[in-house]
Amino acid sequence: MKKVLVETSARHIHLSREAVDVLFGKGYELTNKKELSQPGQYACAEKLTIVGPKGTLKASILGPTRPASQVEISLTDARAIGVVAPIRESGDIAGSGACKLVNPETGAELELSEGVIAAKRHIHLTPEAAAEMGVSDKEIVCVKIESDSERTTIFGDVVVRVSEKFAPAMHIDTDEANAAFNKGAPVYGEIVK
Repeated sequence: MKKVLVETSARHIHLSREAVDVLFGKGYELTNKKELSQPGQYACAEKLTIVGPKGTLKASILGPTRPASQVEISLTDARAIGVVAPIRESGDIAGSGACKLVNPETGAELELSEGVIAAKRHIHLTPEAAAEMGVSDKEIVCVKIESDSERTTIFGDVVVRVSEKFAPAMHIDTDEANAAFNKGAPVYGEIVK
């Protein structure tokens, strides 16, 4: 069977080095609060406010810094604050939504002309795990998630991402997780073709 751990990726922000300097001060280093399942990735102690035309949301920052700033929110979040969030793979931000980021501690602000996305559901796999599961990088698969709460769901359009830098896990946003299962015990999905 081709099963993989399914993790809920809540709203979060990736910042460029330049954005950290604007929002927190030149040379500021983000504080690693908690290691995440993907090697080298961590949740930061610092939070920001995402500002749209209709409202605001608080969100965690994930480190380390990236080449470009990116805000990942659910489609429900996007509607609530009135921003555009096209469904994209992480890093594919050209022509995506805009917002303002605010440091609630200092009031420092940064306007993002693009970078707001709803992350395309995806599976991180090592080359070994991908070979074992019979899938390849950029392949689109379906994943069945069985639920004790009578919400068994099959997600289509799941992109497989393969790299030596990954740990096997599927990432879905909060809207998708709420549709498929209740929070609690670890959840696994089965790759179906």
